[in-house]
Amino acid sequence: MRKLSALNGNHQVNESDLKLDRLASVGQIAAGIAHEVKNPLTAVKGFLQLLKDEAPHKYLDHAYSELENAISTLQNLLHVSKPDLEQEPFDYINLCSELESLLYLFQERSYQVTIHKQFSDTDARVYGKRNQLKKAFFNLLKNAFEAISDNGTITIKHYKSDENLIIQVSDTGSGIPDDKLQLLGTPFYTSKTEGTGMGLAQVFSTIHDHHGIIHVSSELGVGTEFSVQFPIHTTTNELGVVSLNLKQAPNQNFSDFYTDNQDVFFGLLKQQGRELIETIKSTEIDIDFILESADKVVLLLNERNEHGLIVHAKEHGRNWARHNLDLILKLEWIQMLRKTYWDFLYNFYESVEQNQKQFFELERQVNFNLDSYLKHFASSYSEYKNEVIQFQRGVNEDLPVPVIPLSGHIAILPVVGALDTLRTKKIQGYILDRIYQLQMKQMFIDLTGVSSMDTAMASNLIKIANAAAIQGCRAVITGIRPEVTHTLVELGIALHEKVETRGTLQQALELASNGNQL
Repeated sequence: MRKLSALNGNHQVNESDLKLDRLASVGQIAAGIAHEVKNPLTAVKGFLQLLKDEAPHKYLDHAYSELENAISTLQNLLHVSKPDLEQEPFDYINLCSELESLLYLFQERSYQVTIHKQFSDTDARVYGKRNQLKKAFFNLLKNAFEAISDNGTITIKHYKSDENLIIQVSDTGSGIPDDKLQLLGTPFYTSKTEGTGMGLAQVFSTIHDHHGIIHVSSELGVGTEFSVQFPIHTTTNELGVVSLNLKQAPNQNFSDFYTDNQDVFFGLLKQQGRELIETIKSTEIDIDFILESADKVVLLLNERNEHGLIVHAKEHGRNWARHNLDLILKLEWIQMLRKTYWDFLYNFYESVEQNQKQFFELERQVNFNLDSYLKHFASSYSEYKNEVIQFQRGVNEDLPVPVIPLSGHIAILPVVGALDTLRTKKIQGYILDRIYQLQMKQMFIDLTGVSSMDTAMASNLIKIANAAAIQGCRAVITGIRPEVTHTLVELGIALHEKVETRGTLQQALELASNGNQL
């Protein structure tokens, strides 16, 4: 594979200097853009919102959407050029654990892309800003998944070499041409049709800010490998809490202490959960609702109200599932809440006399209640998901699937809803009986009533068509909607190669009535 930079020698220094020069230039440009462009764009966005409220129009919607994209691009540029604007504290981070969590966010591709994890030296830690590093590795993983258009493999390695931690992310994707490797990490350079190049720019900037080294190797048609090297920090933060300059009145209890410093508490929480908050913004859930929920949890913890926490967890577990948010996001959010809560407990009890027994009783009670909250939240979340699955399965099984006979041993099978394994077997048995009874020679499986399709459903359709063929009946699939076709292409499913297809049922019937070969 072609190397982006050598591992030693002057070439590495020169290459690093070039990267730094590019990033420094971006910083200067972004500083000017921030003051000269961002504020006017934000003002225009506000006026557009008012116009949309007064006189809705699709052109205003398009203009508003494009303006949001422009502001988002600008914000990404600022994050790349001046990451220190995000005052996130440094911490000792186990990147192996963070990688495991990040992979949950790509579960929808797991059926298509094989993940090979080769993790060793899993106790190694680096010293850095957790959210910035997580975002950098998220971008690396995202690029790896997007580089694989069909089936492929992503390999992630985590190991120590001397006093350094090495993390490698390699894919079996399309690869990068030799003449483009030197441009990687430059903002606005991208090989994607709709990309901005900010993802890799953020990766290179973050790795450099953490005194790391990044190397890229790639070969067209073979794949790409990103190798990141960090210095290992053997010193750990034994206390595990943060000292804060908080207001504390004499003889004050912890509940009042929390109330007096509530703004600081949620400032820390939002800082740690910035990535999660950005994810939530794209849903129907209001972020203020999430913060109010966190405040409620803290108040219940202060009251040692175990039953109240359970009731709250069950309610919000269903709500989280109803909005189709990943469970791992909530689990991370609660862990951030736990850490911030313990930071506050430490800062409060630092000046309050407490013996060892009292401390352990406090530790056991707080963690027991939070663990109980997590357990009931996850249980409620799963319960709602199972109810939805059972309901959908019941609806699908009850949906009528009539075989409509036409003249000349031709019939139509209109499919509505999803085809899971149980429903497919039921339909298949019914169809085979009807083919035998009516002595059908052609059957049109019409999908006009199907709005979405996944790999399993496509496979089940092929099974039905094959079963009909065994009975001597030729199956033709019609009415595949554009959005379904788009999904099939994205999933790499060549349905038309497995079974005959026609654009619409009307088109297929006209061809059949005219005696044309289908």
